[in-house]
Amino acid sequence: MLLDMAADGLGDRVAIGSRDGGITYEGLRRAASAAAARLDGTGATSLVLTLPNGPVLPVALFGAAWAGVSYAPVNFRLPDAVRKEMIERLQPAVVIDDETAWLAGAAAEGELRAFPDDPDRPAVLLFTSGTSAAPKAAVLAHDQLLAYIFNTVEFAAAGDDEAVLLAVPPFHIAGVAAVLSSTYAGRRIVPLPRFTAEDWIVTARDEQVTHAFVVPTMLARIVAAMEADESLRVPTLRHLAYGGARTPAPVLERALHLFPATGFVNAYGLTETSSTVSVLGPDDHRAAHESDDPAVKARLSSVGRPVPGIEVIVVADDGAECAPNEKGEVRIRGAQVSGEYVGVQSQRDRDGWLHTGDRGWLDAEGYLFVEGRGDDTIIRGGENLSPAEIEDTLLRHPAVGHAAVVGLPDEEWGEKVAAMVTPVPGATIDVEELQAWTREHLGSIKTPEVVALADELPHTATGKILRRQIRQELAEQ
Repeated sequence: MLLDMAADGLGDRVAIGSRDGGITYEGLRRAASAAAARLDGTGATSLVLTLPNGPVLPVALFGAAWAGVSYAPVNFRLPDAVRKEMIERLQPAVVIDDETAWLAGAAAEGELRAFPDDPDRPAVLLFTSGTSAAPKAAVLAHDQLLAYIFNTVEFAAAGDDEAVLLAVPPFHIAGVAAVLSSTYAGRRIVPLPRFTAEDWIVTARDEQVTHAFVVPTMLARIVAAMEADESLRVPTLRHLAYGGARTPAPVLERALHLFPATGFVNAYGLTETSSTVSVLGPDDHRAAHESDDPAVKARLSSVGRPVPGIEVIVVADDGAECAPNEKGEVRIRGAQVSGEYVGVQSQRDRDGWLHTGDRGWLDAEGYLFVEGRGDDTIIRGGENLSPAEIEDTLLRHPAVGHAAVVGLPDEEWGEKVAAMVTPVPGATIDVEELQAWTREHLGSIKTPEVVALADELPHTATGKILRRQIRQELAEQ
């Protein structure tokens, strides 16, 4: 329906690709209809995509919906055995591993097929990132995805000069949301098949990109590349959204300096919530960045306030709702919230609240602060320590490029603080000096007792740090 509306209202506008030579909305509608026809008679319940970003992405997404099957993008970077196991869990399925045939039909004439009207049917199946447990296939229904779009996007609101750079991989919820929201708004999508900071900057500049979304790992690399080369700039960028994991405060501060004319948006959401549920917008970023009021300045580390249609509460361990500034588990409710998984019981309770497993708090003005996963909290001598606070301090050391902090078992204190750090290019990290520096800024209880040096931190393809792998490697060392 979203594509049908866009094609009726903006049929000649380019939907995906370069302004000259890209696929128009009418062409995308034709290609999606042809893709749906290819699924007829296959018996498939899933259309699996195992390719990087490209023109086939919206064709597969809308084509699957048009055929009444679920769209299921799978991480194409995984080892063959792991990828095959995921695809097996999605059977019966048709797999797209070559985009050529699926792009056919963009110029076809004739009658368009009718599309099914079944709003609670599974529209998208996405495997969760698996940072702290084995990945599960989250189920997002048509009406849940539509609730997100209708509550957050205005139809045909984008100017004909607007373009979004799609750099997050197709199997990230942000990739799905970008296609749906850009189609509904009428914004041209510029796909970036594989991310490097230089390619991102050059493509954004050459394609006159106005909007983009990045995960924290991407943002850190973009910032480093721009600091190293003053010629790498994107003057057309109006909006830069970031999310998918916590963005270190030092990285955000440097980015705000490098993009002074760009409106920053911190978008918090989960795979299970059909994308964004809370937003810290450009005005909030600007006010917090420029304010001398500690309470206002602190909001730069928040994820803002809930989007329309979403309720957020924070619940203590005893089940009581927390007072402002009191920490607990973040719970979310709304029409866009799923919490369903293939073969797994729903994570929503009987009142419709999704138990996210994220720890955080709400301030008196309703701004949401998210510390991270509840199982990431380090409990040392009965005191709860936030890895985020320690990581931000480590990252302010001039020799540290990236940092991840976890807890390791300790007989005396229950857990001890451990860190894996990488140096900035050309720098050398002295572990004892780094510990002394951290102790000076945070005190001894928050100073890592174990510090391991690495060339790169292990992370998922969507940029989230793999803490369970780091914890295992540090424990083995």
